[in-house]
Amino acid sequence: MNRVCVFCGSSLGARSEYSHAAAETGALLAGRGLALVYGGGHVGLMGVVADAALRAGGSVIGVITQALVDREVAHSGLTELHIVHTMHERKALMASLADAFLVLPGGIGTMEEFFEVWTWGQLGEHAKPVGLVNVAGYFNDLIRFLDHAVDEELLKPKHRGMLIVADSPAAVLDAFAGYQPPTVGKWIGRNEI
Repeated sequence: MNRVCVFCGSSLGARSEYSHAAAETGALLAGRGLALVYGGGHVGLMGVVADAALRAGGSVIGVITQALVDREVAHSGLTELHIVHTMHERKALMASLADAFLVLPGGIGTMEEFFEVWTWGQLGEHAKPVGLVNVAGYFNDLIRFLDHAVDEELLKPKHRGMLIVADSPAAVLDAFAGYQPPTVGKWIGRNEI
């Protein structure tokens, strides 16, 4: 593992714990010699994680759309900044550059990015780990929902088990090292993929 993609909010959120976790994530990645791949912004938790990684001497690769550059939210001090035309291109490039995906608190954009890469893993399009950092219980209700989806037989337990959940960025990164993707097919009640 050389590069970790971090999905997180473009806002700071209501709790200082979110910014602390973002800063810890950036510093940890740099300290472990892992490059940060992220959405390329200087705002919110995105800016916090990037700035922390840069301060710690890490490599930071941003991917952002031209429309967001035009709105002046691009980070100007990154190791690399890729400017693309569409959000689809942005997500595809971030995914191709990364060896793992770490999710910090964020809004619907963060959730959309998270669910997309997890779905791609479920479908066997990649074998990269995906982890949630459950800062201050932010993802508790989402975790309950996912367990409910398993109970309702709409999500396989092995696919639910693909998702790494921990309370700290360090614990998620540690779990990435031993990640093994499941070999079970996606559809419940069918033997073939």
